[in-house]
Amino acid sequence: ATCSKDECASMPCGTGQTCDDPSPTINSVKDYTCTCDNDLATKATGAKATCELDECASDPCGADQECTDPNMKYSSQYDFECSCKADPSVKKIGTSATCSKDECSSMPCGTGQTCNDPNPTINSVKDYTCTCDNDPASKATGATATCELDECTSAPCGVDQDCTDPNIKYSAHLDYECSCKADSSIKKIGTTATCTKDECDTMPCGTGQTCNDPVPTINSVKDYTCTCDNDSATKATGAKATCELDECASAPCGADQECADPNTKYSSQQDFECSCKVDSSIKKIGTSATCSKDECDPMPCGTGQTCNDPSPTINSVKDYTCICDNDPASKATGAKATCEIDECIGDPCGVDQLCTDPNTKYSSQQDFECSCKDDQSVKKIGTSATCSKDECDPMPCGTGQTCNDPSPTINSV
Repeated sequence: ATCSKDECASMPCGTGQTCDDPSPTINSVKDYTCTCDNDLATKATGAKATCELDECASDPCGADQECTDPNMKYSSQYDFECSCKADPSVKKIGTSATCSKDECSSMPCGTGQTCNDPNPTINSVKDYTCTCDNDPASKATGATATCELDECTSAPCGVDQDCTDPNIKYSAHLDYECSCKADSSIKKIGTTATCTKDECDTMPCGTGQTCNDPVPTINSVKDYTCTCDNDSATKATGAKATCELDECASAPCGADQECADPNTKYSSQQDFECSCKVDSSIKKIGTSATCSKDECDPMPCGTGQTCNDPSPTINSVKDYTCICDNDPASKATGAKATCEIDECIGDPCGVDQLCTDPNTKYSSQQDFECSCKDDQSVKKIGTSATCSKDECDPMPCGTGQTCNDPSPTINSV
C-alpha cells in the first residue's frame, strides 16, 4: 500500500535546522534532509546536519548568569551550561541555574536602617525592604527609606568635638560635621577633625616642673612630659614627675607667716601650709592665711588718745596711729603720741583734795597725784586719796551733849 508519512513530523533535525521530506507519501526510507538555518549550504540527508550552533546566542541563562556551550560544532543538544556570576560553582545544564542571592548582603539601606530580602533564592529583582530603625513604620522597597536620622546620636566626633547633622530628615549620607571645641573653625565632614591641642596648656605638671607636648596637633593622648626644674633627669610621661620639691622655698606664705611643706619628696601638690606667726592656730593649705589682728586691741595709746589701725586684716606691722584727743594734729604711728594733757582737768581727786599732774607735756600715764586738803601728807597717785576726818573733833555739839561720827574715814559731809 502507499502509506503517507512525513519523516519531519518527529523533528529529527532538532533546533537550528530545517527538515525537508521530499517524498512524504512513500514509506519512511530516511530521505528527509536537515539544513542548517544559519548556513543553508550545510545539510545532511536522513540525519542531523553538522551545524556551527552556539546555544548561548539567545541568552538562555539570563543577565546575572554566564552561558557556556561546549559543543557548538554540533547540532543543538541543549547542552549549554548556565553558571551564577555571583557564585560560578552554582550551575545547571540546558536551563538557567537557581542563583541564591540576598540583596541585603551589599548593605543597600545604609546606616540607621534594617534590610530584609523576602526572596533571597530568587535572582535580584530589588524586592528587598529598607526599614528605619527609629521608625519601623517608615520603609521603602528596593531603595533606602526616608528616615528621621541624626547621625550625631552615636557621637562619631568624640568628646572634644561638636557634631552637627544638617540633614536629619533624610537617610544617612555621612554628611555630619565635626568641629573642634577648642577652635570651631577646624572642622571635617563625615569623619573626625584633626584638632590642634597642646596638652601643656592646662599646666598638668604643676609648680616646679616643665611640661612638653611633643605632638600638639594630635588630640589629647597624654603624651606630654613633665620634667623636674631642679633635676632634669627626673621626668614622667602623661603625669606629674616625682620631684624633690619644697614648695616653701619660694616663700608663698609671706614674711609674717610660717610655711610648712609636708611632702617635699613628692611632686608639687599645693599642699604647703601657711600659719600666722602671731597665732599659729590660724592656717591655710595651698595659699597664705588671713591673719586678722587689730593693733588697737589692746589699747596701745593710753588715756586721752584715740587709736586707729588702717589695716586690721594684715598681721601686726605697727602701722596703727595714736591721735591726741585734745589736739588731733598731734599724732604718732606705731607709738603713743606726745600730747599736752593735764590729767587734773577732769577733777579726778574730788572737791576736798588737791590734784597735781607732774607730766602734762607727755602722754597720759595716770600719774596725777591726789592729796588731802586737810592733810597734804595724805596722798595717792592715779586715784583719789583716803582723807580721814572725825567731825566730832573739834566738839560741834557743845556742853551736855555727846558727839559721834559714824564714818570718820569719809571726807566731811
